[in-house]
Amino acid sequence: MSKTRAGIVAALDVGSTKVCCFIARADSSGIRVTGIGHQMSKGVRSGTIVDMDAAEISIRNAVHAAEQMSGETIEKVMVGVSCGNPASRTVAVEVSIDGYEIGDDEVSRALRQGYQSAGASERDLLHMIPVGFTLDGARVSDPRGMYGDRLGASLHVITANGSAVRNLATCVERCHLEVEGFVVSPYASGLATLVPDELDLGATVVDMGGGTTSLAVFYGGEAIHIDIIPLGGGHVTSDIARGLSTPLAAAERIKTLYGNAMPLPSDNREFVDVPQIGETEHTQAHHVPKSVLVGIIQPRLEEIFELVRSRLEASGFDRFAGRRLVLTGGASQLPGAADVAARVLDKQIRLSRPTRLAAIAEATGGPAFATCAGLLTHMVTKPPAPQRRLPVSAKNGHGLAGRFGTWLRENF
Repeated sequence: MSKTRAGIVAALDVGSTKVCCFIARADSSGIRVTGIGHQMSKGVRSGTIVDMDAAEISIRNAVHAAEQMSGETIEKVMVGVSCGNPASRTVAVEVSIDGYEIGDDEVSRALRQGYQSAGASERDLLHMIPVGFTLDGARVSDPRGMYGDRLGASLHVITANGSAVRNLATCVERCHLEVEGFVVSPYASGLATLVPDELDLGATVVDMGGGTTSLAVFYGGEAIHIDIIPLGGGHVTSDIARGLSTPLAAAERIKTLYGNAMPLPSDNREFVDVPQIGETEHTQAHHVPKSVLVGIIQPRLEEIFELVRSRLEASGFDRFAGRRLVLTGGASQLPGAADVAARVLDKQIRLSRPTRLAAIAEATGGPAFATCAGLLTHMVTKPPAPQRRLPVSAKNGHGLAGRFGTWLRENF
């Protein structure tokens, strides 16, 4: 129901540990990345802006680096959202057709009724995704051109706290960039990492970031449920720093070089040198067995995956995804994380990285950049979604949803 977009596109992922900007050129052959910039994130905690000035500097530096590499100057960006406690629900609507042929106008009427139903919430609308249609009670994939009396639509509505999203938009606009639209982070990660069969048959995507762990359930080619847990790899680092009385920078280094979520027989025989907090000169060695490090990391990861399991079970959408789970995000690269996930969630785990981008370097094409890659994919293949009360101008809409968004802006 939408046309593929071409030209220069840009995506911005403002995370808790890094800010990433991708600039790409889209054409009939695919999406080719031409510029990448990423900086350490400052002023962001659990995906939420907590210091506007610090976050603005991080965004400016990341965008400038991407522009320098690509040789392009961008004016608009698609922004990933993990703030504002995003939540999803399903809205079912039905309109009378009276036996006439169904066209774009009738589908728009059903979507418009769903938009009005979703608009009753006090939260801001990020996405309204049609996940299925019915015609006189029978499921159809595309009702246009058919005849019937009652047209129904099942819509996946994703909302977020308006103030947190507006703060993010304001911070981006202070960098002289226009926010072309918002995409919730787990949705973007799924578009970047899932293969077509997983999108169609059902799979769960778990994106482990620095400050949040987000999940999305896909079925029938679309996202049918999303959720975000305010725990991530940064909490593992904090646990190590507290448990070993070491600075945060040293804890991150220890986690990266020696961390493992699963115990090994040799852990009691291998030792890690741990700098202590307050030491001005590292003159005395402080050795800790690797088993102690594993004993700190494993419980935190188990807690995160137990929360993922409980959220999936409570949502009722776990059965649609089956036993297939795709793990991505920077924190998923911790050795043993997939094994812990498989044991706690009782699913088949696949570690994944972005698969739909061309001309991307190995260093910036890993799981940590899945959200930013997915933003580009969404920008090129999906039409702009109508967004309520957000300071965003979704221009140049294509296809049915684009025309629907234009109608809403002109009439409300």
